[in-house]
Amino acid sequence: MRRASGRVLLTLARSVAIFVPVFFVATFVTFALRSLSGLSPARIQLGEDATPQAIHAIESQWGLDRPFLVQYWTWFTEVLHGRLGTSWSSGADISTLIGLGLGVSLSVATLALVLGVVLGFVLGTVAALRRTTWIDRAVTGFVTVVSVMPPFVVGIVLVEIFAVGLDWLPSAGYVPAAEGIGPWLAHIILPALALSFDVVADVARQLRTGLVTAYRENYVTGALVRGLSARRIFFRHVLRNAVGPALAVLGVKFPALVGASVVTEWIFGLQGFGRFANDSAQAGDVPAVQGVLVVSIALVVTFNLVVNIVLGRVAPASRRGV
Repeated sequence: MRRASGRVLLTLARSVAIFVPVFFVATFVTFALRSLSGLSPARIQLGEDATPQAIHAIESQWGLDRPFLVQYWTWFTEVLHGRLGTSWSSGADISTLIGLGLGVSLSVATLALVLGVVLGFVLGTVAALRRTTWIDRAVTGFVTVVSVMPPFVVGIVLVEIFAVGLDWLPSAGYVPAAEGIGPWLAHIILPALALSFDVVADVARQLRTGLVTAYRENYVTGALVRGLSARRIFFRHVLRNAVGPALAVLGVKFPALVGASVVTEWIFGLQGFGRFANDSAQAGDVPAVQGVLVVSIALVVTFNLVVNIVLGRVAPASRRGV
């Protein structure tokens, strides 16, 4: 138990040592984009015909006349306290606006990830255990097809079948989980399923490759010679050594599911994180876009940290640096 806790702490320390400077550099680059964009709150509030004096007055109110590094440090310290600034367009608190959309997107992304992992693990395992057979070829063909299907196309098909044709599920909208698990699940199952296909394909491919490779290792032969059962060999030796690449894929998949679902959210009428990011970018609302990027960075860093800890616990090969 003590050795296991020590490994977890060591993995955590290594991950933090990597991700803290990554987060700092990423936020610096994110903030620098405002200076490079040339956008100003004065242009949004006063229009293109604003006088230089009016522009200077508005920019002074927002602190944009101060040195760049002073602006960055003020903004960064606010970010560390969970305050992402004020929207140029609406004057609303960006943390609040992002929180409203993020709750929707996290619900959909989490369910999509669960569906993708479960289905991907099942398909990848079946393909590996039945390698070189028609089952393996069928699974490989299926994951190849679904990996190139855009989520918005899958979403439209799902709406036509389950919402319009069968009338089993709502076609759009969102209900918070606090108002009932049933209605909440009914509203997010279709967009989650549409987004899960890419996860299914990647997890299935990575797991199949890892399992096939692991079965060729000498320790499997040794386990068979010792008389261990096929089930024990699979769960105690093969799966633990093969699951690393499949888990590593999830480190980038989950944040991508949260932030890259703009079209899917439009199809299902969801006011999510991706849609907020798109609307902010089109409006030229730089602080809102910066807030979106910071939250995206935090999601990537946090989820990769979790994945690294899990890998350190369940995948022996990752602890050896393989």
